[in-house]
Amino acid sequence: MFDFYDYFLAAVGHSPEEQEERRQDARALLRPGLPREQGNRLFYRRFAGYRADRVEAIGQAWFDGHMERGGLFHKDVLDALREHRAEGLGVVLVSGSFPACLDPVAAHVGAEEVMCTRPEIRDGVYTGEVLTTMIGAAKADTAKAVLAGRGADAAECFAYGDHVSDLPLLELVGNPVAVGAHPEVTAVAERHGWRRLPGIPG
Repeated sequence: MFDFYDYFLAAVGHSPEEQEERRQDARALLRPGLPREQGNRLFYRRFAGYRADRVEAIGQAWFDGHMERGGLFHKDVLDALREHRAEGLGVVLVSGSFPACLDPVAAHVGAEEVMCTRPEIRDGVYTGEVLTTMIGAAKADTAKAVLAGRGADAAECFAYGDHVSDLPLLELVGNPVAVGAHPEVTAVAERHGWRRLPGIPG
């Protein structure tokens, strides 16, 4: 999200000084003590007043630029998703990000559904409010609903997560995969013998 936001600031014409100020202000939402759900809602206020179709077009351009440069995806996770699809399993993205970023990603990885944060749009314009925040327990609750709708057994499903807020989702399934080196996630993974994948350097 922050990578997209940096791209967005330049795309809508902010000066380098304005971009840096807004970047720092956005990253301050990760400060300790601020609930991740609250930070998620505050982040999307930054898009208030922008037309949704314009933000979506910027999202596609952001994605295309990354693909041209050969970056963006975590290779081990992408390979795993491709293996799941080859085995006939469905792929569902569950993310605190929003459709402007996730729709191009979903198309690339062949995801069947995208369950994500949904900013409010009125008359084609972002209001700055959020209808649905997909952080923490909301991810697991949504996954349960998806599984119920598909008649799937959670014990046979896989989930990938790299942050402590992903733990409820990881704990829901029979095949959780911890990605990266978040200390709390790593500790839980080691305690339960979960599969682990390395994170992306830097």
